[in-house]
Amino acid sequence: LTIMEMNLPQLEMLKNQLDQEVFLSMSTAQPKVVQTKLNMLNKSNVGREYLIPLTSSMYVPEKLHDVEHVLIDVGTVYHVEKIAEDAKDFFKRKTDFLSTQMEKIQPAFQEKHIMKQAVMEMMIQKIQQITALGTA
Repeated sequence: LTIMEMNLPQLEMLKNQLDQEVFLSMSTAQPKVVQTKLNMLNKSNVGREYLIPLTSSMYVPEKLHDVEHVLIDVGTVYHVEKIAEDAKDFFKRKTDFLSTQMEKIQPAFQEKHIMKQAVMEMMIQKIQQITALGTA
C-alpha cells in the first residue's frame, strides 16, 4: 500500500508514527544538556537561588546548598545520588554511547524525515480534494 492509496486517517496514523520515531532521535540531546548543567556546578554558586522544576510547568525557588552531590535519573524514574564528578562521567559515557548509536542509524532517520514530508504533502492534497468536492 503506497501513500497515494492511503485514505486520510491512514495517512494521519502513519504521520503520528513517524513523528514518534523522529522525536526519539531528538531525545538524545537531553544528556548533553544535563552534562552542561553539571559543568556549571562550582563552589561559587553555593547560596545562589535557582528555580527548581517540580513539574514541567511548576517551579519553586531554592538555594543551592551542596555542589558535591547530585541526584540523577538513571532510567525509568529511578534516581541515584552521586558525587558530581561521577555524574559528569556517567553522562559523558551516556552521551558518547548515544552519539555512536545515532551515527549508525542517522541514514534511517533521514529517510524517515523524507517519508514524513511526503506523507504531509499527500495529506494536504487529500484535504484539498475533499474540500474541492465539498464546495462543488
